[in-house]
Amino acid sequence: MSGNSESQSGPLAVELHRISKSFPGVIANYAIELMVRPGTIHAIVGENGAGKSTLMKTLYGMHQPDDGTITVNGHAVQFKTPTEAIAAGIGMVHQHFMLADNLTIIENIILGAEPTDNRGRINFGVARERIEVLMASLGATFDPGTNVSELGVGQRQRVEILKVLYRGAKILILDEPTAVLVPQEVEELFETLKRLVLDGSTVIFISHKLDEVLTYCDEITVMRQGTTVAHTTPAQVDRRTLAQLMVGSDLPDPSGRETEVGEDILLQVSGLNVASEIPGAKLALQNINITVHSGEIVGIAGVEGNGQFELCEAILGLRPKLSGTISVDSSELSESDTRTRREMGLSYIAFDRHREGLLLDAPLWENTFLGREENATLTAGPFMKNRSIEADSRVIIERFGVLTPSEQVPAFALSGGNQQKLVVGREMASNPKILLAAHPTRGVDVGAQSAIWDELRIARDRGLAVLLISADLEELIGLSDRILVMFDGHITAELDPNTATPEMLGTYMTGGEIVTSL
Repeated sequence: MSGNSESQSGPLAVELHRISKSFPGVIANYAIELMVRPGTIHAIVGENGAGKSTLMKTLYGMHQPDDGTITVNGHAVQFKTPTEAIAAGIGMVHQHFMLADNLTIIENIILGAEPTDNRGRINFGVARERIEVLMASLGATFDPGTNVSELGVGQRQRVEILKVLYRGAKILILDEPTAVLVPQEVEELFETLKRLVLDGSTVIFISHKLDEVLTYCDEITVMRQGTTVAHTTPAQVDRRTLAQLMVGSDLPDPSGRETEVGEDILLQVSGLNVASEIPGAKLALQNINITVHSGEIVGIAGVEGNGQFELCEAILGLRPKLSGTISVDSSELSESDTRTRREMGLSYIAFDRHREGLLLDAPLWENTFLGREENATLTAGPFMKNRSIEADSRVIIERFGVLTPSEQVPAFALSGGNQQKLVVGREMASNPKILLAAHPTRGVDVGAQSAIWDELRIARDRGLAVLLISADLEELIGLSDRILVMFDGHITAELDPNTATPEMLGTYMTGGEIVTSL
């Protein structure tokens, strides 16, 4: 914890009183009460659709409340835009990074807040000096002239934090900041947050990872069904109690009974080499060899950016290969397009649900139909059976617990976790032979996490072959029959989940103790 858990005099850093916010057909927040003391790390936890992100967007000026009051450092405020919130010392680091890969660290940090000289030109010298001071306060050691494209996930997150600090933020909102980090990077992040708190900042931390909340946070506010239901501290609750407060059930466990892996190889990747999108750069994938049998879950561990995305795109036919073979159920796929591969039994839970998995402006029924155009129960030749598609969508929504008033609602109206449940439900509804599952439970609450794990186990027991890519190391260890580690475009280790630990995986994922042959 931050070490500032003793009560402090003076005004609260943030106080929200009876905050309510509605959207058409949805009450997102109702009579919210939140008190955040200065110099603390304050966690906000709750199931998907509980209203956490809406509440923080209201505090950050992205939404205006329908009712209630917001007080910051003792002063009543009414933010109409994020610019006004930033001016009041509030900064937000979003779950999806908002950095331009083709710009340097300095250029990303100052974008929209550039210091200028008396001729109106950007004064990079002044910017660099100020950024280097902020970097020193965080313990960051990278060169601010480096292109963001060269940074790892943990470093990118620090750049996002530097962006808000550069604009003078003393109250930081972090939305699911550890979702893509390995254990060592999580520790580094919280060391950074401790430095900020000791320097007088306040951190509001949205998370589903209860161990982190209990280990590092000073106070906890629990939300359920759009309102606050509890305020507590790590000393007063354990994981089970906190999970019950959030969703009314115990914390799920990804581990299950022993399974029997089938003999049939449903997915085989042999000697796969894939070029980088950057001209002259080293290969994105080098000599990749993977087999996944029927009834087997093969986990892929790795820090994002080490070839997992390219691997999935190559298997799906979205990215050309230089050499090697990819086979589904003994059929080589070199001449097959993506649609044909899906018809052969491939399904894909995408890395980025916004960019790859959903049409955000389209209704839910249209989103659940995507990729299933050849389903005879949903189409008649070239024509869509709208009633059948809508009924099918309602089945998926109910089966996977997607919180929505109707299948006619646009996808952007769902919370991030409910969007994820919709994507998982659609891909599982295809009854695939092979599932490429990239972070299937990212951003979902413990109840939905348990439901998705159960669906994967049931399908696996029926013969589904799963290639599971996840940053949740407990998930990888609990679900996988084998775990492969990817680093720098190579498979560098194969581990037995019965003996692997998160710390061991984290070491391999960051390039330590590399095994050059399996």
